[in-house]
Amino acid sequence: MTDLATLLPFVALIAGIGAFAGVLAGLLGVGGGIVLVPAFYYAFAGLGYDSPQLMQICLATSLATIIVTSIRSVLSHHKKGAVEWPILKSFAPGIVVGAVIGVLVASSLRSATLQMIFGGVAIFIGLYMAFGNAAWRLGTEMPKGVMRAVVSPMIGFLSVLMGIGGGSFGVPTMTLYGVPIHRAVATAAGFGAIIAIPSVIGFLFVDLPAEVTPPFTVGAVNIAAFLVVISMTLITAPLGAKIAHAMDPKPLKRVFGGFLILVALNMLRKALM
Repeated sequence: MTDLATLLPFVALIAGIGAFAGVLAGLLGVGGGIVLVPAFYYAFAGLGYDSPQLMQICLATSLATIIVTSIRSVLSHHKKGAVEWPILKSFAPGIVVGAVIGVLVASSLRSATLQMIFGGVAIFIGLYMAFGNAAWRLGTEMPKGVMRAVVSPMIGFLSVLMGIGGGSFGVPTMTLYGVPIHRAVATAAGFGAIIAIPSVIGFLFVDLPAEVTPPFTVGAVNIAAFLVVISMTLITAPLGAKIAHAMDPKPLKRVFGGFLILVALNMLRKALM
């Protein structure tokens, strides 16, 4: 068990991470997972829990927080009538399948491999945030049939391997097919719950060696970090939303895209060391 002198600074660090992730989610409309996964990695590694299984713990704990934040978000958007329920319902089965496959794959990979996957995909997300254009289109309606059967599992699969909700893949997918941005953000919040609930259930049954897991870890989910982050994001996400309404978040989104690229490159560097 970690001593109190080490644990208290760790809790303070996780609280700060959760507060930042909450503000960012409210301000830029991006899921906190894209921040939480690398932040958890550096926090747990700094505490002495660096291991070949560390990224599994980071992904699982990030996804656990997404269950709460995404349900809260989608209910809020539903009250405003912004959720495209037909899209959510039609994509849900494929997303669940992809998420389950993602858990099976992630639980069998070493931390360095998951770092490389996170770093590589995060670079593309960062580039899209920094340089993406809202006017880009791939079609005038959401994919159906075979295309939907391919796209929806990929959203679930990649999201689990990244430890993120549906926003980073769901929002670009919907806007590229003509869904208005505010409705895409609202609907992608529902994607987050569909991704996170089955994946976290799976991660709770992952058997990790006791000596590599931080205190209060069940399966691959660190309950302590989950509770601290949730308590902070629920407080700070509304603050981020208020700031977003008071200013233009587009320049900040580009800056965050650049920041995310740097974080991703550092993850790749560490994975290759």
